[in-house]
Amino acid sequence: MYLFSNIDQLRSDLTTKKISCVDLVNQSILEIRKQQHLNAFLEIFEKSALETAKRVDEKITKNQAIGKLAGTIIGIKDNICYKHHKVSASSKILEGFESLYSATAVEKLLAEDAIIIGRLNCDEFAMGSSNENSAFGKVLNPLNPHCVPGGSSGGSAAAVAANLCHVALGSDTGGSIRQPASFTGTVGLKPTYGRVSRYGLIAYASSFDQIGPITKTVTDASIVLGVINGLDAHDNTSSSEPAYTHKNFTKKKYKIAVLGDCINAKGLDAEVKLAVSEALNVLKTKGHTITEVNFPYLDYLVPTYYVLTTAEASSNLARFTGIHYGYRSSNGKDLESTYKKTRGEGFGKEVKRRIMLGTFVLSAGYYDAYYAKAQKVRRVIQNKTFDLLKEYDIIVTPSTPGTAFEFGKNSTDPIKMYLEDIFTVQANIAGVPAISVPCGKHSNGLPMGIQFMANYFEEEKLFDVSSQL
Repeated sequence: MYLFSNIDQLRSDLTTKKISCVDLVNQSILEIRKQQHLNAFLEIFEKSALETAKRVDEKITKNQAIGKLAGTIIGIKDNICYKHHKVSASSKILEGFESLYSATAVEKLLAEDAIIIGRLNCDEFAMGSSNENSAFGKVLNPLNPHCVPGGSSGGSAAAVAANLCHVALGSDTGGSIRQPASFTGTVGLKPTYGRVSRYGLIAYASSFDQIGPITKTVTDASIVLGVINGLDAHDNTSSSEPAYTHKNFTKKKYKIAVLGDCINAKGLDAEVKLAVSEALNVLKTKGHTITEVNFPYLDYLVPTYYVLTTAEASSNLARFTGIHYGYRSSNGKDLESTYKKTRGEGFGKEVKRRIMLGTFVLSAGYYDAYYAKAQKVRRVIQNKTFDLLKEYDIIVTPSTPGTAFEFGKNSTDPIKMYLEDIFTVQANIAGVPAISVPCGKHSNGLPMGIQFMANYFEEEKLFDVSSQL
């Protein structure tokens, strides 16, 4: 059994023929089947994965140049398209749908000889913080099967933590990469909005969504970002900023702002607070300047996020009608009843809740009171975030208020579940990059995470600081 440590070591072992890509794929398939009780993978792309593996092995045999991700086994969240492969956003409404094209991020992975092993379970249409909302059943946390793996990219985080794949792609709308990374002891990166093309990502909230990697190490996150980022003609929200290129991390000393309102928040677990404080002390001993600062808008983050994202979701999900593709109800008698029956039967409870909430805040009588006001509050939060980032290089918070919670604990109270995102949504509201890295183990045996945020397109600073932990 090959023990994966990092991407660079894997490439070295491939070129010295200690392992072959075909062997790696077969091992991965075996491990996925062995741990299928986790429900992390919805489907293994066995045929295409083995074809890619053979192609890369041939390159190595012929001493041809291999890509930056040669032999890296990657799982993709079930809302990221891969040509001629099924994608469903873990929803019944996309039952049997096969994508006609690949997401730009997937194309870039394949161009660097990565091997896409399968699609990963997630909260339906990426709506959730626990991976309990999938139409195909919940994902178990491999560190404790009684606990959630986080959401919505719970399958992605669980797969990496359980060694089912080397890297996974997730999507992050309000913490959906970083929160499950924190719950599973992995590294989760949300790039700057526009850094990675959203072409081929099934939309939830278009001004928030961003594709990013979940990895074992900070270096691997940097390598994968270096591959998948860059301007894309298919996505007019992708940035024309110079593409990020992976390079060796520096030991620069940064000015770090700790959000006192977060670190002293009433609902923060005492051990999480201690772990974050100890991580900051490590950085302080390495020469970084740590300052506690005020962020008076903590209580407005989650309401602002949910008003805006549900509004965008109600618009984005209007296209799923059962007419062109996916599930169609057999109970419809005419066009209107077919729409209603299909959407009623095809969407899950949480998706319906968010569509209804979004339609409400966009309605004529409530638009100004909710949606327009939330847009103004979003600007206030952005401005405060940028003011802090003019004075400081990095902003720090805990990744989550606590460790992974038990199944069912928050599922009857949507507000309590939504508050799981309280520390992560700021980065999406402002559009800035953020990363969650492990910072210790709780007395309950589960990992804890610390989150770093930086200014637009300053992922390099995030990697520099994270690598020092």
